Amino acid sequence: MTDKEVEPDALPLFRALSSSKRSDLLRNAMVHGVASGTVLFEQGDVPNFQLIVLSGSVQLFGRSNEGREVLIEAVRAPDLIIPAAVVTGAPYLMQARVPEPSRFLLIHAAVFRTAVEADPLLAHAVIGSLAQQFRRMVRQVKSLKLRSSTQRVGCYVLALSKRQGTPDRAVLPFEKTLIASELGITRESFSRALAKLGRSSIRVNGQTIAILDAPGLAAECKPDPLIDGADIDDFIV
Repeated sequence: MTDKEVEPDALPLFRALSSSKRSDLLRNAMVHGVASGTVLFEQGDVPNFQLIVLSGSVQLFGRSNEGREVLIEAVRAPDLIIPAAVVTGAPYLMQARVPEPSRFLLIHAAVFRTAVEADPLLAHAVIGSLAQQFRRMVRQVKSLKLRSSTQRVGCYVLALSKRQGTPDRAVLPFEKTLIASELGITRESFSRALAKLGRSSIRVNGQTIAILDAPGLAAECKPDPLIDGADIDDFIV
């Protein structure tokens, strides 16, 4: 979970807005806290609100007609949840599920669309959010298509360690089945990759992965800044 909740009026989305326009948007908004396991919306639903993560996170899932489900992405504060669907009024392509107690800012979809159409600064901020989400998705596709399962797992561990600020370890944020799904592999393939990396570079103890040889892990998995690196501003330009 995010260490400190983002206050609504401090959201990067509103950074360039005047105080009066920010107040107008927040006047039509509400802060809502939800428990772990809450489903915010289903794929195919038409957006009622623009949701913005203030604390915690949201997992976005895709599901086939046969019921197969995969984790597409985890969205964290202070990002917007699928603004592409909100600004177009199109149905969501994914289900949103909350893996931990989280809080959100909800702005009515029609109000948000009207504000985006009327205010170039807000439109620019939303375009920035969409651009960052597009770039994250391209990175994910490149990882899926260019790397072996072992390379994906190793680079995931290194990136997670960097994000958590602990060079010698990484704590898995979700159950291993979900992480495997996000990486495009099965739970069994995820376990095999960890076992292979465990011969030389890591040690697994439950949800904690100790990194015993970071240079060796990097040499084996070949992290790429154009896949694993973050943009200068990883949320809103």
